[in-house]
Amino acid sequence: MSEHQREIRRCAIWARVSTSDQHTANQLADLRAWASKRGLDIAAEYVTEDSAWQSGNGNGKGAEFDRQRAALLAGATRGDYDVVLCWAVDRLSRRGGEDTMAFVRRLTETGCALWADKDPWVQSVTDPMVRELLLGMFGTFARWESERRSQRIKAGLAQRKAEGKPVGRQPGVRDKKPRRRSGYVARWERERAAAAAK
Repeated sequence: MSEHQREIRRCAIWARVSTSDQHTANQLADLRAWASKRGLDIAAEYVTEDSAWQSGNGNGKGAEFDRQRAALLAGATRGDYDVVLCWAVDRLSRRGGEDTMAFVRRLTETGCALWADKDPWVQSVTDPMVRELLLGMFGTFARWESERRSQRIKAGLAQRKAEGKPVGRQPGVRDKKPRRRSGYVARWERERAAAAAK
């Protein structure tokens, strides 16, 4: 049964940003309002501040993203919700068309629909072949965008280094605002405090 033939009442919200300098608040506000407007009950929210581009390269980037995406899929498999609301397709993956298509295919095989606020074609395209083609293209564009940004940053850092300018955080520099603690740092701090308390 397609999403157009069945009643959709429960949703999960997926929000992702790449760095702790970015914030999911805008995505969450839009998605919660969209769910309310559509008369959907929010069954779960999956929020992550992690790279959707890299994984398994030893630097820890992408690990939280992978955990959250697996939890999203597990909830869909259990039938916890009928649709996943995301802000845009590139919030689901930046690993290219193949990864995007594979994830969306696994999600829809559970009977769960996918709607994207900024990419309304995701829910309006009824031909599965056209939808898969568009998902592949958007997934590939998202990956290219990430790769190009990385190349620009590396080129800028190399230029600064060639000019003899400092690169990276300089000794003695203080933060302008309090830093947000990422998951692994916060966990390490809790474990360290617990060990000291013993």
